[in-house]
Amino acid sequence: MSPANYPEKGYSYSQAITLTKRRQIVQSCKLKYVRTTSPSLKLPPVITDCDNAEVIGARECKGKEWIHFVGVGGCGLSALAVLALKQGYEVSGSDMMWSDAMDALREEGARVYIGHSELNLRKNNGLVPDSLVVSSAIPGGNVEILHAESVGIPVYKRGAWLGRITKGYNLIAVSGSHGKTTTASMLAYVLNAMGDDLTAVIGARVPQLAERNIICGTGCNFVLEADEYDCCFLGVTPQIAVVTNVDWEHVDMFQDEEAVKTIFRKFIGQIRVGGHLILCGDSPFACSLVNKTGSGSALPVLHNDAFQISTYGISSCNDWHALSISSNSCGGSDYQLLHKGLHIADISLQMPGVHNVLNSLAVIATISALSTDQKNFLSSIASLKLHLQNFEGVSRRFERIGTVRGCHIYDDYAHHPTEIQAALQAARQRFPFQELVVIFQPHTYSRLAALKDDFAIAFTNADRVVITEIYEARETNLWKINGRDLAISIVGPPSEFVPSLIQVLEMLVVQISKDPDHETVILTLGAGDITSVGRKLLTELQHKLL
Repeated sequence: MSPANYPEKGYSYSQAITLTKRRQIVQSCKLKYVRTTSPSLKLPPVITDCDNAEVIGARECKGKEWIHFVGVGGCGLSALAVLALKQGYEVSGSDMMWSDAMDALREEGARVYIGHSELNLRKNNGLVPDSLVVSSAIPGGNVEILHAESVGIPVYKRGAWLGRITKGYNLIAVSGSHGKTTTASMLAYVLNAMGDDLTAVIGARVPQLAERNIICGTGCNFVLEADEYDCCFLGVTPQIAVVTNVDWEHVDMFQDEEAVKTIFRKFIGQIRVGGHLILCGDSPFACSLVNKTGSGSALPVLHNDAFQISTYGISSCNDWHALSISSNSCGGSDYQLLHKGLHIADISLQMPGVHNVLNSLAVIATISALSTDQKNFLSSIASLKLHLQNFEGVSRRFERIGTVRGCHIYDDYAHHPTEIQAALQAARQRFPFQELVVIFQPHTYSRLAALKDDFAIAFTNADRVVITEIYEARETNLWKINGRDLAISIVGPPSEFVPSLIQVLEMLVVQISKDPDHETVILTLGAGDITSVGRKLLTELQHKLL
């Protein structure tokens, strides 16, 4: 599996359509929607039949509708809760553990609770929420869900709620097994910087966005990170859909690769008639989602009668492709941008890794699809180039934590073999000669059990690997597997099993302190609480060595 191109390798309750005790929010998009844009980029009006549609957004509303989010501490639901607050709704939420996201929500005026209770759904005046929005991680027997259903409060799973709040917008849904967070963030940042007054919801913190994981605009465009987990993205009907790749990622949700392809086919089947699919042509599984024409020596052409298709990738067979990729002085990537064989521009990125070249190509192809015509797009290319170059990335995606003497500390969310390979390729690009020490916390028993052989060969770019115990998340260990099993199977660099994060931290402090000026890169990887190690290590080393 090459990191260069990301190749392949619930519960039941009512998803309500209408709100009880709601205040109607009715808007005619044709008559009242006014776009604010940069003079250098003209975007089309919203392309959807939304006359007299009920649309939740930053629109005129009388009174405050109360929305309660169950599982509000997670990145997906916290973003939706922040957006609801910014749009003028009364917001409350609950979760089993406190998180930084809940701190931010409380500061914005939301009522947030530790623990789930029907008391969270009551006010002294007897009012109850107008709707409940529930994270995919919450089981159907949750006390708040049961109470809401018993008193007639509509309950929405996240996918159904996303479908409701994006109705009437020109929805750009960014999907894919890997890379969708960075691609959606980059797209939202660039469009916003180019003057588009869009709305966006991202499933991670984006430091360059004022609200971190959302943009709350008044224009027609809505950029959404569309997640396949729990089939969440099937709740939306995009005008433009981006598929960055297709891979067997959520092994607890999908039985095999074919099941993943099936759900992605359903997703692209929901693209509006006359819409656009932006597809990574370097991903064989992604390309298998649509029909091909052409035979013999002719290159196959992807087509669909209902919508247009544009491809991007490193291969010259794609509509948009990158040529002559090289490292730049910032530690990122430079490349030549070509469209159907014609040189369009020279692109420079701050972020390392060929996977981020692909992410930027997806953004370019999407903005081209949004433009009114190709000449208009080409006239805006200088602005597009500038903002792509200025984009600094997303929290926990090769995020620099800090440097102490010769030790450089980075953190990344990678928890799948394909993502690990991509993260390590990026690390090697930025630090070609330094010692690279990787600390990996496996995430879920099922993923490690299903992909153990792929994990074993994913660390070849590292000089040393430390494996911790598995972060169990939502599972019990039915597979009788542990982190030691992975540590002894790793091919290439020396590896060891250090069960607890506290032990890892203590070991790193001792070893780095012995030779503090030795050029070392510490890269923590995983989707669990491994993210705390880098900052704790930085603090310990600063106290000890400075």
